Amino acid sequence: MTEYVATTPGLYPLPDWAKDDLSELKGHQKEDLLTGDEGGEIPAVYEDTRGEVLDDQLTADLDRVVEGQLRWDDLIAHPLTVHDAVETGGIVRYYDNNNFYRDPKVVGELDFSGDMATELEHAAEIVGDDAPLQATLPGPYSLAKLATDQHYGDEAEFLDAITQFLVGEATALPDHETLYLLEPSLVEDPPEDGEDAHASEAIDAVAGATDSDVVVHTYWDTLEEKVYAHLMDARFDAVGFDFVAGDRDQALYNINEYGTKDSIALGVVDGQNTLEEDPETVVERVEWIDERVPNEEFDRVYVTPNTELFYLPVNKSKNKLTALADAMEVL
Repeated sequence: MTEYVATTPGLYPLPDWAKDDLSELKGHQKEDLLTGDEGGEIPAVYEDTRGEVLDDQLTADLDRVVEGQLRWDDLIAHPLTVHDAVETGGIVRYYDNNNFYRDPKVVGELDFSGDMATELEHAAEIVGDDAPLQATLPGPYSLAKLATDQHYGDEAEFLDAITQFLVGEATALPDHETLYLLEPSLVEDPPEDGEDAHASEAIDAVAGATDSDVVVHTYWDTLEEKVYAHLMDARFDAVGFDFVAGDRDQALYNINEYGTKDSIALGVVDGQNTLEEDPETVVERVEWIDERVPNEEFDRVYVTPNTELFYLPVNKSKNKLTALADAMEVL
């Protein structure tokens, strides 16, 4: 019997009060953004916001809760922008939308950071046994594509370095039920011949660094056929499909032609549009997909927004969480 799980890819919107507080704390250095025990006003703001978004998820009764990644001002490039071997460059457009991030320029060896493990440890302390935790990491291919290599000098070697960095970060994570690897670059900047197999190997390596279930979530469109076929060679538990902004016919073709994993993640709630879905709409979208993949019996279906929630106002984000959770009562 299929288990339906309401969850999100993370990267929640920062509350307005936190934006105001942080804007007043001018002149802070990169190390001030780290979530250690150093104290100070900036970490305190992020601690409060972490508690707020965790409470929102618990109140909505999601099946998995995420730390929220509210410190990730540079979106999924963030794990590099706080690394000692990285210099933050100029402002770069984030794919083709109206969001921006600081270009992370890798100028030295990418050794272990532990920054993301510390975030999840803080979340675990707040959540306790109230709900299973879900970790969020950038996928290795996307993180490599969002960064500028000024140290390794070879594209393949750079992807390997990013991969090993993420392997170390994933290994250090505290106990978690699920890991979402966010891989929008597989869609937005797809690998070329030869590079697609290497990207799959990189994802396999990071997914193998945790004992949790791993979802490789792709979004903003649909994977090309060849990229999808190579991705299926990697060992993980579920592919995430964007059924809001993506080419639905291509997604269904990939699934029915090449099969998919034993579980699947369905992006059926719009993470960029303030129009709110009701639970009935969520159920209808999931059932529409299920009817069109008759050869698949999934162990688990993750029902999720198609993208991060970063792009939404906080109140809209909360309402979408509630719709997701309420839909599980029907599914």
